[in-house]
Amino acid sequence: MSEESAAKRLKTNKTIGTHNGTFHCDEALAVFMLRLTDTYKNADVTRTRDPALLDTCDIVVDVGAVYEPEKLRYDHHQRGFTEIFGYGFGTKLSSAGLIYKHYGKEIIASQLGLTLDDPKVEILWLKMYREFIEALDGIDNGVLQYPQELAPAYRNKTDLSSRVGWLNPAWNEPMDSNTVNALFQKASDLAGSEFLNRLHYYGKSWLPARDIVAAGLESRFNVHPSGQIILFDTFAPWKEHIYELEKQQGIAEEQKAIYVIYPDETGGNWRVQAVSISPDSFVSRKPLPEPWRGMRDDELSKISGVPECIFVHSSGFIGGNKTKEGALEMARKGLTF
Repeated sequence: MSEESAAKRLKTNKTIGTHNGTFHCDEALAVFMLRLTDTYKNADVTRTRDPALLDTCDIVVDVGAVYEPEKLRYDHHQRGFTEIFGYGFGTKLSSAGLIYKHYGKEIIASQLGLTLDDPKVEILWLKMYREFIEALDGIDNGVLQYPQELAPAYRNKTDLSSRVGWLNPAWNEPMDSNTVNALFQKASDLAGSEFLNRLHYYGKSWLPARDIVAAGLESRFNVHPSGQIILFDTFAPWKEHIYELEKQQGIAEEQKAIYVIYPDETGGNWRVQAVSISPDSFVSRKPLPEPWRGMRDDELSKISGVPECIFVHSSGFIGGNKTKEGALEMARKGLTF
């Protein structure tokens, strides 16, 4: 390619503007996400706080004190900014949330080979905000995750926002613009790679499991007349799907799942797991019987009256049996204990 052609190509590149100096996870991810779109896939990045330079950029994120999507300006620091994602989410958006809100569906459809009007796109758009983006918004805006009067039991500086923050130069390391810009690119790649890994997991593994869980819910009365035991003949991540599908289907409390039976994907055995009261809780709706807890093998089989038992966890949240029928019998006995 001639120098003239190369120069012409460079001049036609879009430019994303963001602030210079210390970088954060929100704008690092915002820039990465924009570069996943058709419009900005080859975009250059200008890091500055100079309004005149920002005015030359095609799109500006996390700087400029303006949120006007029609003008492609996406800042959240200005007084009076209150934009949220909606759909039941109330956390104030950072630049990551703003870009995701406006461009996320396009990115999801493109990455997973879907059309924009495919219902899966909206499911994943909301799922990714709940599980990945909202925390970045909350951290960047200083939104507390729990009441201030509750002291954390331990420190956590291993989250994505913290790891991006650690990529900034220390006070006694070089801070020239070339060095910091290179580190910003490293931070953007870090945040972006985790975003894509999570998206691909939800799109290619988590979402297909939803059909398996829905089928299990539909057939649960064939497993036990109470409808409280669900059987999966194939292992799939089922936990979150159960709660969401129960809510969507308006399943009555007395008919909600208590135990889930599924094959151990590595050991060739079967598991019986108590469903927790919520996706993030360690408290089960009904743990396996107390006398079984912490027991193993023949001793457990003798106490429970169920052959081929392997174990029951000391908390009663999960147990194992060598056969499907054995796991089902453990669940049936657990219901009536």
